[in-house]
Amino acid sequence: MAKKSPETTPAAGGAPDPASMGRIKQLRMAAGMIRQANPKAMPIVLGAGLGTLAVLVVVGVLTGLYFLIALGVLLGLLVAMILFGRFAQSAQYSAIEGQPGAAAAVLQTMRGNWTVTPAIAANRNMDVVHRAVGRPGVILVGEGSVTRLPSLLAAEKKRVARVAYDIPIYDIVVGDGEGQVPIRRLQRHIMRLPRNLRGSAVSDLNYRLKALPQTLQAPKGPMPARGRQPKMPRPKIR
Repeated sequence: MAKKSPETTPAAGGAPDPASMGRIKQLRMAAGMIRQANPKAMPIVLGAGLGTLAVLVVVGVLTGLYFLIALGVLLGLLVAMILFGRFAQSAQYSAIEGQPGAAAAVLQTMRGNWTVTPAIAANRNMDVVHRAVGRPGVILVGEGSVTRLPSLLAAEKKRVARVAYDIPIYDIVVGDGEGQVPIRRLQRHIMRLPRNLRGSAVSDLNYRLKALPQTLQAPKGPMPARGRQPKMPRPKIR
C-alpha cells in the first residue's frame, strides 16, 4: 500500500468483535452505495449467486454427487462476493469522480511500495499536481483544467529533474478527454508502467526529492470544495 500515517483503533474489551461489526457496517454502506449508483447491481449479484447454487444443487441431486450441494453454496457465495466487490469499486469511483483531490485518494490506495505526496504544486484556480514515487520512477498526476495543467506539470517536471537525473518522470492528466486517464483507470495505468528502479534506488530518490524546496503557494494537501479530501474506500470486500 502507499505510505500513509498510521491510525490507532481503541480496544473494546468485553464487547462484540469490533472488526466483525466494522465489516458488517462496511458491507451495508457498500450495498447502499451500489444501489444508489446502479439499482440493477444488487439483483444481479443475488441472481448470480443463487443461480450458481441452483445449478450445482440440481446436478448434485441428479447425479447423486451430494457434495456438489455444499460446493454450490461456496461457489455461489464466491461469485456473489466477486461481483459485489466489482460493483462496489465502480460505485466508489463514481462517488469521487470529478471531485478535487480524487486522484490523490486513488494514489494513496495503491498496493506496493509507493510514496505519495498530494498537492506538491497548485495554483489559485485549484489545479493540482500530485507526486507518486515507486519502482517506475516519479509519476506526476495532474487534475484540473486541461489548458492550465500542462504548464504546471512542466514546471514541476523540470524541478524534479534537477534531483532525479536520468530517472524516468511520467506525467499524467486525469480526465475523460483525449490523452487523459480516467480516474477509474488511473491505478491500473500506473501499475502497468515499467519497473525501472530497485528498492534502494527508490529510497535514494525519495531522499533527494525531500531536499527540494517547497514552492507550493496554495494551501498544501488535497483541496476539495468542502475542505476535505474524498476518501477512497477499499475496493475489496473481505
